[in-house]
Amino acid sequence: MATLSPELQFHNLRAVNVLGNGAMGTVFLVYNHITDGPSTHRQYFALKVVEKSFPHGTTDVVRRAGWEVSVLERLKQKPHPFLPLLLGTFETEEMVAWAIPYCCGGDLNVLRHRQMDGVFSPSVIRFYVAEIVCALQHLHSMGIVYRDLKPENVLIQSSGHVTLTDFDLSRALAPKSLRSLIQMSEKPGSLSVKEAHTCVRLNKAKSARVTPMTRRDSGFSSGERSNSFVGTDEYLAPEVVRGDGHEFAVDWWALGVLCYEMLYGTTPFRGKNRKDTFARILMMPPKFTAKPTLLTDLITKLLEKEPTRRLGYASGVCEIQEHPFFDGLRWDLLTEVVRPPFIPSRDEVEIESKQDCFNIMEYFQNGRHLSSPLESPSRDECGYNVSFTKF
Repeated sequence: MATLSPELQFHNLRAVNVLGNGAMGTVFLVYNHITDGPSTHRQYFALKVVEKSFPHGTTDVVRRAGWEVSVLERLKQKPHPFLPLLLGTFETEEMVAWAIPYCCGGDLNVLRHRQMDGVFSPSVIRFYVAEIVCALQHLHSMGIVYRDLKPENVLIQSSGHVTLTDFDLSRALAPKSLRSLIQMSEKPGSLSVKEAHTCVRLNKAKSARVTPMTRRDSGFSSGERSNSFVGTDEYLAPEVVRGDGHEFAVDWWALGVLCYEMLYGTTPFRGKNRKDTFARILMMPPKFTAKPTLLTDLITKLLEKEPTRRLGYASGVCEIQEHPFFDGLRWDLLTEVVRPPFIPSRDEVEIESKQDCFNIMEYFQNGRHLSSPLESPSRDECGYNVSFTKF
């Protein structure tokens, strides 16, 4: 594993807060007290720390941490504005940690709860979903299926643009061949042979598949399909619930669930319990209020239960970008938008100078007694009455 540059060695870091706590470790807001001056000039970044020791660290957690770092290292070689940049990593006998830029705007779940009605307008959804589509397109082009898209994993940068985070559940894929695309083009309602050739040239690995493996297999080898049972219950695609094996189409299903939650404030298949949720995912169509719109049409096509008929399956991101909901959108100019729907305030960008620093090792030794200032609220909590301006 690579190491952080000398000026970012562990003993030079000071934590000012806990950004998040979960099964995959703890994320700290840190700065380098050797190179940084007063608090107004500090360069803050996020440091994710995974313990190796039992009971907090397990073989599976450490393995997933190693995989996430490997994905970030690949992204460092092929960066994207809506995906994180790996600043450095280090590993000891007790822990493994890595640093990425700090996204001071919280996540989409935090932002949604701050809206007057707890939902986003279609124009705001259009902006965020477009950037998420671009991030997923980049991952798919690298042969990586994300498998953990949800509001909590969509962070807001200081610029107002998005960043996807947490890649421990992602999976390496093998590109779909031209022959398989041409075979699909022979099915009624599918691409023509000419379109299949075009998509291969434009998308290359964007419509990849992954190799068969049992749910007990924890490896990350490339192939055609995966039977791994991973993800967040309310965002799981039907093929994952059934254990049929899955591929890139699971990301487009999750995108449909995300769109629905941004529009209505709840996920479309949430049940009384896990069993009920899974039954709804397998059997129930999404329910919409009011008259159909281009957005509800997009959601419906993304939430197609048969993955081979799902929008994005046949020709990858081309199908999604060409949906009428995105008509007029300049995909190539998204990064140039200087006034996104929400830009973190100065107070959110700059950490108060009065905030005390603490030692990360002491934090673990003392039983983790700090809470996160930007922790994503539960789906039942009420938010602040703050509205986005339309872009």
